[in-house]
Amino acid sequence: MQAIKGYLKALVTPQIAKRAMRVALLIGTLLFVINHGTAVRSGTMTQARWISAGLTYLVPYGVSVHGQYLGQAKQ
Repeated sequence: MQAIKGYLKALVTPQIAKRAMRVALLIGTLLFVINHGTAVRSGTMTQARWISAGLTYLVPYGVSVHGQYLGQAKQ
């Protein structure tokens, strides 16, 4: 339970969040273009696809925070 609380705190820690945001923007945008670029260009984005697109950015953010959190915990 302590690890979960630490991770949740890390999600909003300014130093960790700043780096994670950069990772999410870079990796999320790359994944967005790969997964949804054709639908955006053809105008066929549905509500479900936009939700999926949002997750495309949230997942790299969470993974980046997790990696940073584990890295700090081992020091």
